[in-house]
Amino acid sequence: QVQLVESGGGLVQAGGSLRLSCAASGRTFSRFAMGWFRQAPGKGREIVAAISWRDNTYYADSVKGRFTISRDNAKNAVYLQMNNLKPEDTAAYYCAAGRTAYSGRYHSTPDFDTWGQGTQVTVSS
Repeated sequence: QVQLVESGGGLVQAGGSLRLSCAASGRTFSRFAMGWFRQAPGKGREIVAAISWRDNTYYADSVKGRFTISRDNAKNAVYLQMNNLKPEDTAAYYCAAGRTAYSGRYHSTPDFDTWGQGTQVTVSS
């Protein structure tokens, strides 16, 4: 059973940066896509960025050009570098693991089956 632990959230002013980290354990990390999701109060969970087992990436339109997802298979870790943060980026951010090994599907919620506990990101204006 895969386990995911996020870190790196916090309070930042608009225009600032944060780097989220996710440590994974419990299965062969390199075979699966990884993703970052977020959920703001009163809203549903949405995908922010994802990276396939081949290192192909996907970004939501709202974060393109500002956020960068990366992975380090040697450390079983995935990262989300967030630059030029905006108040609308305020949310709980969740790391997620792909459902199927070697899958080319990593763009939507059903493609993932395990989430971490989340880390809060708050951007002040």
